[in-house]
Amino acid sequence: MDDLCIPAGPGCPRGLVVPAGELVERFSHASGPGGQGVNTADSRVQLSLDLAATVALNDKQRERALSVLGDRLTGTLLTITVAEHRSQRRNRAAARERLGEILRSALVPPVPRRATKPTRGSKLRRLADKKRRSEVKARRRRPDAD
Repeated sequence: MDDLCIPAGPGCPRGLVVPAGELVERFSHASGPGGQGVNTADSRVQLSLDLAATVALNDKQRERALSVLGDRLTGTLLTITVAEHRSQRRNRAAARERLGEILRSALVPPVPRRATKPTRGSKLRRLADKKRRSEVKARRRRPDAD
């Protein structure tokens, strides 16, 4: 098993290398088609990475990943399950690829909201609507008994 290499992108400018020793793989029977080897082949792959213990992430990246992926984590453990292919080898490759995509997307910094002002036209329309509404309500009032 080789190290998981994630190419450079937003949030990880030099890319990431997750050591193979930090990735935990478990295999089990996958449901679905399998042919003659269906009862003997453990083709489903569960790939796990402990985000709190990995040396691949710095403190800022670790904090961002833990907050973004919070609902997918069990404690600090990120687990990916893949059973889309019939062969274990292809499922292992797909799990590593999916883990890389999830980590990369979690490390992208959030885009800050830029405050905007209402346009002059929208202000004028709002004031015109208020004036029209005020006139409608004024017509409903009882005339003064002077």
